Amino acid sequence: MRLRFAGLLSILIFSPYWIGAATPQHQNETLDKVSFTQNLGAQVPLQTRFTNEFGATVPLSTYFGQKPVLLTLVYFKCPMLCTEVLNGAVRTMRMMTSLSIGKDFNVVTISFDPRETSELAAKKKAVYIDRYKRAGAATGWPFLTGSETSIKAVADAVGFHYVYDKEIDQYAHASGIMILTPEGKVSHYFFGVEYPPGDVRLSLIEASHNAVGSRVDQLLLYCYHYDPATGHYGIAIMKVLRLAGIATALLLATMIFTTVLRDRAAARNA
Repeated sequence: MRLRFAGLLSILIFSPYWIGAATPQHQNETLDKVSFTQNLGAQVPLQTRFTNEFGATVPLSTYFGQKPVLLTLVYFKCPMLCTEVLNGAVRTMRMMTSLSIGKDFNVVTISFDPRETSELAAKKKAVYIDRYKRAGAATGWPFLTGSETSIKAVADAVGFHYVYDKEIDQYAHASGIMILTPEGKVSHYFFGVEYPPGDVRLSLIEASHNAVGSRVDQLLLYCYHYDPATGHYGIAIMKVLRLAGIATALLLATMIFTTVLRDRAAARNA
């Protein structure tokens, strides 16, 4: 619930509804239809087809199967909020120095405005690939457009509900990013426009079924668990105590073994 509030709060900060573009009554009626709910474990319809930035129509499954996916739902002509989502995502991904787009995970950005074109997608992609500044990112970060049917299928699967307002020719929507498994199942949500790099990194490693990341990352995942209510990883007390108990037992066994060997050596030399 706290995450949903954070996502909706971003509308209050960034949306033109709150800078005089619509009447208060119209604002309330529109925002009542906007929500971003957590459908953890939901399967994204990978058979849906979209047009990539090169103008080719491909199934969504093209970008799944091998790596976890960071999914963003935006529209490219959005005057403010969608830009903040993409800006926040690229800032976070740049700070994740141990994981890279295209190598360890993919990013899929889908426009939820069916009127937008692949040419517009290509221009938007160029901006963010330039900001990311790492080799290989272009192949691992498609910017997609599609039909209303395909868009709604994906949006409904991940719990992203938005509204088009004819009066101002814009969309009312919440903000956030989603982490999906290589099979296309929803694994984690991060709402708002700022995403903690450490938590996002761990979520990608977890969503990959531990196929990426270092041994230290695997240990962190054992000792920490993701709390959907807060959108953060917190320490798992029982697991830490279990590890501490194992470490203590190993230390005692080593001390006993060393003492026995020393006593035997002393007895032989006596």
